[in-house]
Amino acid sequence: MKLELTTPALLFTAISLLISAYTSRFLTLAQLLRQLDGAYREKPDKRILDQMKNLSRRIRLIRWMQVMGVLSFILCVLSMFLLFMDHQIGGQISFGISLLSLMLSLIILIYEVQISVDAIAYQLQDYEDHDLKL
Repeated sequence: MKLELTTPALLFTAISLLISAYTSRFLTLAQLLRQLDGAYREKPDKRILDQMKNLSRRIRLIRWMQVMGVLSFILCVLSMFLLFMDHQIGGQISFGISLLSLMLSLIILIYEVQISVDAIAYQLQDYEDHDLKL
C-alpha cells in the first residue's frame, strides 16, 4: 500500500481541535482548582481537599493527553516530510506511530472523563436521600 502525502494531512484538523479542547479543559480545571484552594484556605474541609486532589489528578492526565496529541501532530508532519522526500517506509512508520499516539491520547481522555463522572457522583452523594443520581 502506498501512503499519499495528503493522508497524514487529513489528521491536522482533528488533532488541532483535540489539542484546543484539551487546553480549554485544562484551563477550566486549573481555574476551579484555584477557587477551591481559596475556599480551603478560608475554611479547611476534607471534601474540598478531596476535590482538589481529584482536579490535580485530572490536570496531570490532561497534560499527558496534550503531550500525546502534540506528539501525534509532530509525527504527522514528519510523516508528510518523509513522504515528500519519497521515503515511503519511514513515512508509513511515522504515520502509524502518530495514529497510536492519537489513540493513546483518546484513551487517556476516556479515563479522565470517568474520573470526572466519579467526582460529580462524589459531590452529589449528600443528595442521595433526594433520589438525585447520575
